[in-house]
Amino acid sequence: MMVVLSYDVDTSDSAGAKRLRKVAKVCEAYGCRVQNSVFELLIEPAQLVSLKARLTAVIDADKDSVRFYRLGSNWRPRVESLGRGLRFEQDDVLLL
Repeated sequence: MMVVLSYDVDTSDSAGAKRLRKVAKVCEAYGCRVQNSVFELLIEPAQLVSLKARLTAVIDADKDSVRFYRLGSNWRPRVESLGRGLRFEQDDVLLL
């Protein structure tokens, strides 16, 4: 399923800046960054549970926010983009 994740981490102190880097690192392991604090994740439900657990361990629930938007399996017609797009789509074949 496609999930759009956005986050807002309070960076008013050095601990917040450290949390911001950790949140981004966790998200990069699951999907593709499409904007500074926005990721598109093409993941299975079990992976989403794992991601939520990892993020819960990193964020400060009193200061930070993480939001999940589930677009489901039929997500392509629901995503529209203007301007610069991604270098590759989540479900494209990538040869290294």
